[in-house]
Amino acid sequence: MKKALITGITGQDGSYLTEFLIERGYEVHGIIRRGSTFNTDRIDHLYRDPHINNTRMFLHYGDLTDTGNLERIINHVKPEEVYHLGAQSHVRVSFDMPEYTFNVNASGTLRMLEAIKNSKLPIKFYNAASSEMFGSSPPPQHEETQFIPQSPYALSKVAAFNITNLYRDAHNIFACNGILFNHESPRRGQTFVTRKITLGLSKIELRREEKLYLGNLDAKRDWGFAEEYVKYMWSMLQEDKPDNYVIATGETHSVREFIEEACKSLCIDLKWEGLGVNEKGIDSKTNKTIIEIDPRYFRPSEVNVLQGNYQKAKDRLNFNPKIKFSKLVSLMVKSDYDSVKSNTLRY
Repeated sequence: MKKALITGITGQDGSYLTEFLIERGYEVHGIIRRGSTFNTDRIDHLYRDPHINNTRMFLHYGDLTDTGNLERIINHVKPEEVYHLGAQSHVRVSFDMPEYTFNVNASGTLRMLEAIKNSKLPIKFYNAASSEMFGSSPPPQHEETQFIPQSPYALSKVAAFNITNLYRDAHNIFACNGILFNHESPRRGQTFVTRKITLGLSKIELRREEKLYLGNLDAKRDWGFAEEYVKYMWSMLQEDKPDNYVIATGETHSVREFIEEACKSLCIDLKWEGLGVNEKGIDSKTNKTIIEIDPRYFRPSEVNVLQGNYQKAKDRLNFNPKIKFSKLVSLMVKSDYDSVKSNTLRY
């Protein structure tokens, strides 16, 4: 039975990846941070008492800022594969917490790779890079596109990307960078704009809330489905040689388009009025304002357009995204609407 170790196992990607690996017969170990409250909602359905036979998921307390702890976990678990997904992953928050973001994302990756190097175990390493690294580079972006980062988060991810490449070349570690463009799901955190939209509009339609406050409506992103994307993290580590891959849909849509598609799924007849920070989204049926702009959600430096070219992953990993924009928005809306209506909201 293969063993995999996942940082960030309690997040959106970590939970889907854990399910996928267990289905493939893996024993999965995850690193979680100690807190006064549990944050394991996304993986609770996978948990089994470790005293029971056939337990396939094990959790270990740790932190990406604690070198000794990471080394202890790796030497104890002895995984064949490490999936490094843990990060301070909110771009807007990285402007408020730049030092912490860099410590966790960049130095955390360095600590993981140094622990793998020192263990002398034949571990394959996956690093979760980010399309935010491309920043203001013109689309479509691919593996060789120049990085022009526009946030502390993006800077930290560029550093982690380069650290991964260095350890692959200098220390002969099987280390891959997966440059996953924006990927969403019903398990996306509620502070991220896509989930904020689908959950907020569902609550408005069900009369649980009155308004949704958002920032830049014109930023364009390449949005795919997280459950589909995580399978190709695994695929990268099954190749004969380590490399870097873009995973994307090849399409780009604005936040405004995401809102309009979500409203369509909820049968909300939305119209826009006003310009700039004074723009409002109005429900034509009720003539009530349901969307307003709040400048506090603007980033100090914005990334206008991200659109991925996934040709390399298509050729080598047989990647071909099946769930694209409209279907993605629809499944997120349905999940949030149903959970709000039945008072069973989990994530």
